[in-house]
Amino acid sequence: MTSFDAAALSDAFVTSALAVFSLALVVLALAAALSRTRTRTAPLSVPVPALEGPRDAPVLRSAPTHGSTRLAGAGQAGVVLGTILVCLAVVARGVAAARAPWGNMYEFGLTGSAAVAVAFLIYSRRRPVGGLAPWTVALVLVLLGVSVTSLYTPVDDLVPVLNSRWLVVHVAAAIAAGALFTVGALATVAQLVRQRRGGNDQEDHFGALAHTVHLVAFPIWTFAVIAGAVWAENAWGRYWGWDPKETWAFITWVFYAAHLHALSTVGWRRRAGLLAIAGFLAFLFNFFGVNLWIPGLHSYAGV
Repeated sequence: MTSFDAAALSDAFVTSALAVFSLALVVLALAAALSRTRTRTAPLSVPVPALEGPRDAPVLRSAPTHGSTRLAGAGQAGVVLGTILVCLAVVARGVAAARAPWGNMYEFGLTGSAAVAVAFLIYSRRRPVGGLAPWTVALVLVLLGVSVTSLYTPVDDLVPVLNSRWLVVHVAAAIAAGALFTVGALATVAQLVRQRRGGNDQEDHFGALAHTVHLVAFPIWTFAVIAGAVWAENAWGRYWGWDPKETWAFITWVFYAAHLHALSTVGWRRRAGLLAIAGFLAFLFNFFGVNLWIPGLHSYAGV
């Protein structure tokens, strides 16, 4: 297989993944709409006593329709297929470039999309967080779409400073942490919405997911920052120079450290989610804003 063939194959896999994810999003949205309609209009005949309030005001729970369940299953199958396709696109891109496939913003976005989808599928197998599926797919579609339309770069050799084993270690850790931060951000938003609507914290699956994901992501991000400092010393002769990307990586680290600390601090737990959202926004700005708008030593990592 030539480099040209592998690059073309990668592009074809990306196009196919976009189509499959788009169809999966439509199916998952329809399943969610049918489930919501069932919840509002067709409660079960057996009342369940409310957790709070007068005893003569029962809470009626409803079950999803058979149609919504089948649609949700079909949508989940679409997510799996789309994830396989985008992972194949990453592999083919790596074959075409004969290196790790994250040497520029397009490749980072492509690999990041695959990582987000994989992370969500792994966690969705263990926790009842299917309600996040449409939002996860929508976010993956946005990232893939932006990567293809605005960040696309043909396969090319790395600039000399990137031609290092640290490209694999540092950037791979950043991608893994970023994927987990993305899943954590979606779960945190769902948790905050649920709290605002008066949801029961004891049954908050989204909050549990967010906490678990952030506990895993934070040390990975810490390692990515440290590995980046070691690489900087090897490339530029100093571990830290407050380059814009270094600065925003540190800001991201501070927000997530504050988030995890707030979760264990009385009086701050219900507001800890806001710190996680701030950390995710800092991460996004580090990827898009710093690379595209702020000059620095990392400018070569642009489009």
